[in-house]
Amino acid sequence: MSEQADGAGRTGPLSDLRVLELGNIVAGPFASSILADLGAEVVKIERPGVGDAVRSSGESGRPMFDALNRNKRSIALNLKDEDDLDDLYRLVDAADVFIENLGRGTPERLGIGYEDLSERNPELIYLSIKGFQEGPYGTHAGMDVVAEAMSGLMSVTGEPGRQPVRVGTSIADMGAGIYGVLGIMVALRERDRTGRGQRVDGTLFESAAHWMGYWLTYAEEYGRDPEPLGASHPSWGLYDVFETEGGWLFIGVTNERHWDAFCDAAEFPALQEDERFETPEKRRENKEELYDVVQRRLREEDREALFDRLTDANVPAAPVNQPSDLLDDPGLEAAGFLARFQPDESETPELQTVLAPISGEEFGPTQYRDPPSVGEHTQTVLDEWTGDGRGDD
Repeated sequence: MSEQADGAGRTGPLSDLRVLELGNIVAGPFASSILADLGAEVVKIERPGVGDAVRSSGESGRPMFDALNRNKRSIALNLKDEDDLDDLYRLVDAADVFIENLGRGTPERLGIGYEDLSERNPELIYLSIKGFQEGPYGTHAGMDVVAEAMSGLMSVTGEPGRQPVRVGTSIADMGAGIYGVLGIMVALRERDRTGRGQRVDGTLFESAAHWMGYWLTYAEEYGRDPEPLGASHPSWGLYDVFETEGGWLFIGVTNERHWDAFCDAAEFPALQEDERFETPEKRRENKEELYDVVQRRLREEDREALFDRLTDANVPAAPVNQPSDLLDDPGLEAAGFLARFQPDESETPELQTVLAPISGEEFGPTQYRDPPSVGEHTQTVLDEWTGDGRGDD
């Protein structure tokens, strides 16, 4: 176990906040992980003997669970059992925030919907994460890819002429979690003024649609939809990934200073003299020719050396990293955003993930507790939350 496994290092701006999370897979756990990284005491409610569904969802399931459920404690409650449900109610009485991402109607059937819990605790902030807001889509089954597809996000992801693809992480789930946490913070500020809690919505479809906002405006203004973007963007002529010796490199030229600096750093003076590319407008008009000319030149360039020259010239550029390239990343390390933790199995080596990147002059995220086993803290939490003292864990 890591030396922070018991949670003794829990500090931060939200350290006086008590959060109950009844979440599965990504959206709900991601939302509460942000609060936990900032010091909130997050207690995860799991089914006895089974736990979060992602625990048993194959090779990728365990890393997903570990990364999203660090810094939390786990209690095991069967919410169809009257005694366990009563225990949950007593925890709700002591909670500030309740987070759930169950199917629509399920919390109400279990007796843990917003109306049920706010009647017991009028100060409770209740985050409900669903696929869609209530309305014509309200009863549709929601999941990450459904939101990516319906929002149009999938239509601009991938390469022109090929089938649409999803983003390579659970982006809509995470978006709903982020907006949900923002709603929690607004509701807490409202509670400071009024003394009352409220329900907060976090939804996958509307979150993804918000990110597609400027493309909706584009479609209406010009009467046509954008093509899939690949790694490019129609606003600029030299903005793409290029094959180099050593891997792919993204280069983004968005103004004349970038253009001149790129040509100098890439040691490509003939490019500046080519009338096809002499203005931003011409570079956009001749985008395919520009890409071909640059790609032929860069294919034999050493990626690391070229990246260093472009960076020194302040040209936006980046190697296309693999996830493994971010292990021990010096930038994340310097910012204090790398979390190191010990999984539940003691023989497993220490692992890494990224903390919620929310920081200020006086606060930042911290790693202080390893991922829990199912129900590991049930009695401890019940004793602390429903007794006379809050405890210091």
